[in-house]
Amino acid sequence: MKYLSPAREMGAYESLWNDSVSSFKQVRTQLTSSNHDYFSEYVPEHVATTFFQRAQERLFSSGVDDYGVCIEGTADYPVQLKDAEHQLHLLYYRGIWDLVFSPGISVVGTRNPSSEGIRRTKRLVKELVSRNFTVFSGLARGVDSVAHRTAIENKGKTVAVIGTPLSRSYPPENRSLQEEIAKRFLVISQVPVIRYESNGPSFNRFFFPERNITMSALTLGTIIVEAGEGSGTLTQARAALKQGRKLFILDNNFKDPNLKWPNKLLNQGAIRVQSMDDFDKVMNCENTAAQD
Repeated sequence: MKYLSPAREMGAYESLWNDSVSSFKQVRTQLTSSNHDYFSEYVPEHVATTFFQRAQERLFSSGVDDYGVCIEGTADYPVQLKDAEHQLHLLYYRGIWDLVFSPGISVVGTRNPSSEGIRRTKRLVKELVSRNFTVFSGLARGVDSVAHRTAIENKGKTVAVIGTPLSRSYPPENRSLQEEIAKRFLVISQVPVIRYESNGPSFNRFFFPERNITMSALTLGTIIVEAGEGSGTLTQARAALKQGRKLFILDNNFKDPNLKWPNKLLNQGAIRVQSMDDFDKVMNCENTAAQD
């Protein structure tokens, strides 16, 4: 078996994003059309080394000196990512990588939840922790932040899948929360360090819905607490259904006359949750089927 250098693979990944690709679809297309298994096989070694050094310098200068990379084709690559439309080749992370293999449920929702939405998120996460699920979310304002904090407060496990490089925190006020999750649990990013730093907000915005697609693939199911008609949360909802993951929608969303998306997704296979019994019935059936 050919020796694979994580540093060289990371440098090749950063180089491609800097020079020739601008989407994860293009990344996947470039790899599959190259007749190679790894980017480092066709990016010159001196180029990969240069970009690795540049990316690592930026990570180190931001205080991130404890990161790792997970590469497609290696033993620790999550097989569940193969269900994503454009399978990722490389992931950055900080923390306990094994948490990516724990039974996870994504808890997502609006960045501006109602007071009742916050209470619902807390109740939901407490229930998930009591059932030994790892709570995944995106470390955004609102529902995401409440989900992470509630999991920690209730001695549960949590994973943050972020839409920035590991060197950045968004929103900035979540920097300490991101650091705590990185030290005690797991933070994952698919975002190239150098390309992100060289682009403005208009381009970098697209990384956030992409991380939702990844989060969905990594977990057994997604639960939407509260979301508006144009919420980015719906990107994850659509991805979950496409990937064959369970999509749960809390009942309150169906009671809002201004929302059309809940019934639309229900007709496509989502599950309406009026109580945790609705969630348990589905997940117990899944566990039973897996055992059989």
